[in-house]
Order: sequence, then C-alpha cells, then structure tokens
Amino acid sequence: MLSIPTTLEEATAQGKASAQTALESGFGIVAVEINVPEIALQAQTIALEFTKLFESYGSGLKVLFPDTGAAALARRDWAEIEFKVTDLGSRVSSVETRVAEDDEIFLIVSPSAVEVAQVEKLCNLAGDRPVVLLLPQLEDVSVVGIGYAARQLRDRFISKIETAYYYKPIDGGAIIRAFPSLWEVQLDTENGGYTLIASEPTKPMGDTLDILINQATKGDSNNEVTAKPKKRGVLGSLQQFLKALSQ
Repeated sequence: MLSIPTTLEEATAQGKASAQTALESGFGIVAVEINVPEIALQAQTIALEFTKLFESYGSGLKVLFPDTGAAALARRDWAEIEFKVTDLGSRVSSVETRVAEDDEIFLIVSPSAVEVAQVEKLCNLAGDRPVVLLLPQLEDVSVVGIGYAARQLRDRFISKIETAYYYKPIDGGAIIRAFPSLWEVQLDTENGGYTLIASEPTKPMGDTLDILINQATKGDSNNEVTAKPKKRGVLGSLQQFLKALSQ
C-alpha cells in the first residue's frame, strides 16, 4: 500500500523516485502527474527540484516550457544553471529547432492538450533519448476529445507514455500510482488514515472507479460494510497539502 502524500514536498519526492525507477527500467517517455488544485502555480518550483535528478547530464539536460514567457521566467529565476531552458516552439520557431545533437534528456513542464502535437513531435525527434513529462494534461478526454482523431492520438502517442507517478484526490480518498506498483484507490478512514480498496493494472476512471468505491463502501449483497471512509471531501482531505502549496 502506497503512502498518500500530505505535502507538496512528499509528492515531489515520490514523483522523482518513481520517474527515476521507470527510466532505469528502460521506458523512454514517462509522466509524473500531481493532480491537485493550483498545482500549475508550482510548476516552476517542482521542475527545478526535478532537474536535480539529472545533474549528471550537465548541459545535456534540456527543460522545455509550453511558451516563451514561462521559459524566460524560469531562466530569470533560476539564474546560474548548467542545463538549457527553452520553450516548445512557436509559429515563428518550430519544435524541430528545440532538439540539438548534444541534448541527452528532455524535461517538458506542464504540457497541455494545446501543445500535444509539439510534444509528440519532440518525442519522435528525441529518438532513444528519454523524455519526462512533468505535470502533463494530455490524457484529459474532455479537452482532447473523443472522436477519431483523438483515438488516433491515444493509439499513436498517449499509449506510449508510461505513468511513473500519479496522485489525484477524490471525494473521500485518493488515486495513486508509483512505478512499478499498480494503480491504487484508497479511501479515508475514521481514524484519519487510509485504507486500500483496490489495486488495478490500469488507471481506474469513470464508472470503473464508481463501482470500486461503491463496492467498498456498501459491501456485498448482505450489505456488509468493507470500508468506512470519512466524508471530508477533496478540499478537506487536502487541507495540509493545499496549505503547503500556498507557502
């Protein structure tokens, strides 16, 4: 049973360890998702912490932000750094120009569905060089869509991404995954802890997630309760976490 993070530092540390394990296991494109409110405001801070994983690469590390403004802000705030910081390209400067022969590993920060084409192209250009997607929003079906083009995108690219770390609070609990573990659904308990109600090979979503929670909270046909989650809600269960984000 995985430990549910209560602070941003804990989640970041778990994400770093999981990403490193996934990369060492041979995965070429890995994602680290911390799906909590206001996390985008902390993207630069988390990205800088993640660069420590790749200090051995020196200038071979390239950090890419979705736009020129975010990249310029990071360069200003980070001051003296050995690695390179840029953006994913624009109308006047394509993503092809962002990949150089001396680049050894890529860290893409907060890419969304808007940048998915650029991210896919960069991953193709990277070849055998690893790519880490930090705080991505590429699997949001409500943004990407559910038509033929979206299915092609998922089959062609999204399906190749290995989720090294995933944390998302849900009402009364959380979904968490830390490579190489399975996807876990945990519910709050009356004593303030968590209980594991399911371990799944793929991310539980929608009806599947609802069924797992209903089975755990309502029990079997004899109505025997198997879990008693505290109904604190998402914000209640994340009070300490969100407090850390605001500091």
